[in-house]
Formats: sequence, structure tokens, C-alpha cells
Amino acid sequence: MGELWLSNIQKETSDDEIRQFLCGYGFPSFDWIQRIDGTGTSPAALLGFNEVHGYALRGLQSRVHNLFWKNRTVTVQVLPERYEY
Repeated sequence: MGELWLSNIQKETSDDEIRQFLCGYGFPSFDWIQRIDGTGTSPAALLGFNEVHGYALRGLQSRVHNLFWKNRTVTVQVLPERYEY
């Protein structure tokens, strides 16, 4: 399972808008999303991909990292694989 951290997004951005944005750059559709408000200045979303590994997401990361989208420069990071025992 791969996880993608997408930050500095507008709080009003819908899940569908995020999905369309990423899929437009070749990402597969995410399976779940968790919103992180933080301090409110740079909201983020944690996206989970059940059938996609982190190494596959890393190959796509450069397509959208530091891209200007919806009046903000978004930051995209692939989280390391986590193994829960």
C-alpha cells in the first residue's frame, strides 16, 4: 500500500477535485483520503492507494511536486512504506 502526502491545498478543494488533478497527471485513483487541517495556513491530505506501492508513486511524484494549482504551490511527498505488526 502506498501513501501520498499532498499539502498546501485550498481547504475548500473537494476529494473529486484532488482525484481529477492527480489522475490528469497519470496517478491512479486513490482508495481513501484523510484531511489534515494543521494550523489552517497549509491544509493537507493523506491519500491511500491499496494496490499501488510507494515506488510506483515515486515515479509519478515529480509530475506534480511544486506545481502551481488553484493559486497555491502544492507539495507532494510519497511516505515510506509502513508495516504494522
